[in-house]
This record gives sequence, C-alpha cells and structure tokens, in this order.
Amino acid sequence: MADEGGANVDEDMGEDVAAGEEAEGAPKKSKKMLFIIVGAVVLLLVAAGAAYFILFSGAKSDDEVSAAQIRPSFFYDLPTMTVNLNSDDDEFLKLSVSLELSDETMKDIIQPRMARVVDAFQVYLRELRRSDLEGSAGIYRLKEELRRRVNLAIFPAEIDGILFREILVQ
Repeated sequence: MADEGGANVDEDMGEDVAAGEEAEGAPKKSKKMLFIIVGAVVLLLVAAGAAYFILFSGAKSDDEVSAAQIRPSFFYDLPTMTVNLNSDDDEFLKLSVSLELSDETMKDIIQPRMARVVDAFQVYLRELRRSDLEGSAGIYRLKEELRRRVNLAIFPAEIDGILFREILVQ
C-alpha cells in the first residue's frame, strides 16, 4: 500500500504541478491580454482626440476668415522732415512718414497734437548716425522707435504702425 500510496502521491503531485503550471500560465496570459487591451484603448483615445482637434478646433467659416483678414486702415501723412545727422560730415536725413490708424476719428485726435509728434521725431532723428540707419535692422529699429514716440505724444490714443514713404540719407 505504501507503493500504491506513493504512486498516488506522485500522481497527485503531478496533477498539482500541472494545475500549478496552468495557474501560473493563466496570469501571464491574462496580464499580456490586459496590456494589449489597455494599449488599444489608449491608441483609440489618442486617435479620436487628434481627429477632433483637426476637424473641429481650427475650422472657421469663410465669412469668419474674410472678416478677420479684412481690417480697414486709415493713413495720416506727416510733413516731410529734413534733419542733420549726428556726424562730423554734413550728412542729413530726409524722411517722409505715414501713420497707420485703426479708424478715421484718430485723425481728429492726432491733428491738435501734431506739434508734439514732429518735435519728438526731430529730437530723436537729430541724434542718429548714418550707421544707425544701415540695413533692414536699422530701419526696423527706427520704425519702432518712431512708433513709440508717436504713441507717447498722442497718449491715450495709439497708432497701429509707421509706414515710410521716403528715406534719404546724404
């Protein structure tokens, strides 16, 4: 009986080992399936979010696009200014400028303050050197500084930009 009992024990152990291997294999398979399912769900969510963003976030009607692009501008021409540059030579700068305005009523605000605007321009321009005006970077700095000075002179009103009609350095 001991032999039979021993054989039964071995058989029982063999069945337990086989059941244990199946039990260990099942969690491994279930973990792998879980990762695959979670990955697929995440991938679907990302794809759905991207599709929503592409289709709905930037979509504007033609009327909205054309209304946003068309912005009326009004221009106010300043008198031509000629100033000596800050140099040993007899160099001078001749400058014609237009102010870009957001609406036509700005002309009525600027007109009474024109003496301040011209004075601010003259004081700044007389301190420039020829090297300050060289290249596109020099012209850009000139444009931004003139815009800043106009906005200070006509405060609380504000212009949108400066446009050069003529720049001559001799």
